[in-house]
Amino acid sequence: MVEETPWQQALRYANRANPYPFYEELRKTPVARQPDGTYVVSTYREIVTLLHDPRVSSDPRKCPVPVATQAEGSAQPVAEPIREALTEPNIITCDPPEHDRDRRMMMPHFAGPPPSPHLISDLEPEIRRLVDGLLDGMRGRNRIDAVDDFAYPLPVTVICEVLGVPLEDEPRFHHWIETALDALDFGPEAASEEIQSRLTGGRQAVQQFGRFAAGLLDRYAQQPGPGMLSAMVNEDGPEGRMSKGVLASNALLLIFAGHETTVNLIAHSVLTLLRHPEALEKLRRRPELIVPGVEELLRYESSVQFWHTRSALEDIDIAGTTIPKGAPIFLVYGSANRDPERFTDPDELDLERRDNQHLGFSQGIHFCFGAPLARLEVQSAVGEFVRRVRNPRLVEDPPPYRHNQIFRGPRHVLVDIDGIRD
Repeated sequence: MVEETPWQQALRYANRANPYPFYEELRKTPVARQPDGTYVVSTYREIVTLLHDPRVSSDPRKCPVPVATQAEGSAQPVAEPIREALTEPNIITCDPPEHDRDRRMMMPHFAGPPPSPHLISDLEPEIRRLVDGLLDGMRGRNRIDAVDDFAYPLPVTVICEVLGVPLEDEPRFHHWIETALDALDFGPEAASEEIQSRLTGGRQAVQQFGRFAAGLLDRYAQQPGPGMLSAMVNEDGPEGRMSKGVLASNALLLIFAGHETTVNLIAHSVLTLLRHPEALEKLRRRPELIVPGVEELLRYESSVQFWHTRSALEDIDIAGTTIPKGAPIFLVYGSANRDPERFTDPDELDLERRDNQHLGFSQGIHFCFGAPLARLEVQSAVGEFVRRVRNPRLVEDPPPYRHNQIFRGPRHVLVDIDGIRD
């Protein structure tokens, strides 16, 4: 039996709760070729270099050979359920000039055009109202699930409002997203009967999600309404309108990424603070630390552990290794954010950490589109959780984790509490 690489070990579900020892081993070879031909980059300096290198493409259509599972004898493309359904690129899976044009067209409807530059910051009162409502709903209970009761409902409600997605449709797209993510596996277990059996359901889920998004866009084309999606459909700027396929692909991205990563960040923030009671107490005493504290929590537990659609457009020499033209490249943000060459005592949680240029939102032209909104939501949610929840204690540690490796997060975080403060 062939010994698994540190990367393959990190991808096993049994190690989902703590991949960091395997990342530490992986960083000994900053750019490591894997058995499937993928080049895994795990160190901060090298990842930042590649994020700013125009020879690295983000468009999976430019990778001549699909990434295969790392299980011996399997040639099943791991991203097949999603790639089959998304026939057009979105802003994180295309390169300039298409990327720059599409992002330029989308940004005013999200961050706010010149007449309304405070579109996101103006959401703060509504976000705080939602957070208070969720915490008020926990009154009289002795046990809560920090995921289902708190981390999930806040960002999904906010993104539906921002985009103009009917909140009553949430149960449907939540099921589709969960089904699709559970079908996506990049590790040695991908060839198992269980994962292979999920592929059909994953394809169907993404196709249903795509039809839902297209139908929503069609309705807004006929009758404009509130939110970003309607504004995008009816855009009549100097660069014209996006094609229907590109609109649908970006709508899927916005609905999905607009809440999925924030759910994981809130859940991991609660989990991490409960594991570090001295940090929780410091934040309770000094609530002004919530801003640098959230940045540290972003570094400490990256919501996006790695990204998988990049490939080399030319031979690239880096860290003593040549990544050949056409090779798939995985950038492991979760490892870079614990790189001791970049961060002092990276495995320690320091809410006052200085010079904290983490990669929790990536860097370069694909820096997270929704970072300002995510920061606002997490600062409000975590700050109020710390202030209002009395004596929170973890019920199970580690908690059960979701299957997906990219969007790594706990499925549930059960917490015993003594009540909710006013």
